[in-house]
Amino acid sequence: MNPISKLPRIRITSPLLSGIVNAFVWLCVGAVVTSLLLTMTDTSEESVTTATFVIHGIASLFGGFSSGKRAGSRGWYHGAILGILYTAIVVLVGFLGFDAGIGQDTAILLALSVPAGALGGMIGVNTKK
Repeated sequence: MNPISKLPRIRITSPLLSGIVNAFVWLCVGAVVTSLLLTMTDTSEESVTTATFVIHGIASLFGGFSSGKRAGSRGWYHGAILGILYTAIVVLVGFLGFDAGIGQDTAILLALSVPAGALGGMIGVNTKK
């Protein structure tokens, strides 16, 4: 008798919600790795701007992958919508939490997240379940 098998499982059925959760998990992993890099080396915070955009791109890619795989069709569409929603949430958290405005970095984030999410969605649709 395995007690783990009796635990209820949470399954997210919405492709978009699944992708957003997956994207933010990858964002948290990237933030922890970047924090450790900053703590353990003499790298300054100003020099990791490119790394933050790479982390956002990777998070959107994996979120789009999860969304496309869950949707089963139109992966580019689900991934692109995920990239737009991901950018909106990141900008909203930055605005409310850190009083950051909308500027050039927001446009760069949007221009990076939407294609990365769409690419992840296309890859996700074409993988076997």
